[in-house]
Amino acid sequence: MGLYRKHVLPHLQNKVMNTEFSRKTRARVCASLEGEVVEIGFGTGLNAEHYPEGVTKVFAVEPSTSCWKIAEPRVTASRAPVELAGLDGQRLQLPTETFDAVLSTWTLCTIPDVDAALAEIRRVLKPTGAFHFVEHGHSPDEKVARWQHRVEPISKPVFGGCHVTRDITSLLERSGFAIDPLDNYYAEKEPKVFGYTYEGVARKA
Repeated sequence: MGLYRKHVLPHLQNKVMNTEFSRKTRARVCASLEGEVVEIGFGTGLNAEHYPEGVTKVFAVEPSTSCWKIAEPRVTASRAPVELAGLDGQRLQLPTETFDAVLSTWTLCTIPDVDAALAEIRRVLKPTGAFHFVEHGHSPDEKVARWQHRVEPISKPVFGGCHVTRDITSLLERSGFAIDPLDNYYAEKEPKVFGYTYEGVARKA
């Protein structure tokens, strides 16, 4: 899977994560960002066009050199300067309590140690900072949840480590975050096993 993950998956993600629905969602999640922002899982830069004027700089965390290469035109066109600031969301090489916001769009599902990543997000945020996120994860519908557990062994290798069974609300709360607002829904035109969505803003509890 090494060649697939390095050379094929970035181009696949660049296409499937750039739908009309995802663009509208990205715009909504990014709308209230301001100041210096850490983006976990920068990917191919699909959020860059949605950074509002209040964002002064983006510190991008992205392990894939292929994704970063694809992102270059979007980085160049971004209204906010973007700097590659790390490769691993589980161990951020960034100062403590420094950043106004952290952004994650469909990224927490792929991080092996998600608790470590959330601890790092909490660490780098200012006391008044906010974590803006949209993630897919565990559905409260028992039938859908059973199918999520069945497909996860397939989705993980095919979609870059994607876990579809993570309860994002529980993960954030046990990591010391309070979520407000939070919107849960099934994404448009997606199978329910992949489409149950958590969208919101979390702050240090």
